[in-house]
Amino acid sequence: MGFGDTAKKIQTLADRAERTYQKINELRTEVEETQTTVLDTSERVQALENEMAEQRAVLDAVAREVGVDLDAVSTEAHIVEAETGSDGDSDEAESDSDEN
Repeated sequence: MGFGDTAKKIQTLADRAERTYQKINELRTEVEETQTTVLDTSERVQALENEMAEQRAVLDAVAREVGVDLDAVSTEAHIVEAETGSDGDSDEAESDSDEN
């Protein structure tokens, strides 16, 4: 009887080891896919940053040609955005309280 119990324990251990091995392989595959996704995303972000830099250079050149002060325009845009952002938050709070 001692050998039967030992055989059962060994079989249980072998089954657990097999499941663990399968899970490790699944995790390895997921990690590899995640790494690929991260690298692809990084390349896309870099391409977009390069494109934005090129567009900014063109915009700067056009603005200089036309005589537009980009710093003033940028400052005004940030001010309007900040004012709109704070107003938008209070409007949402008021509309939420009206619905209740």
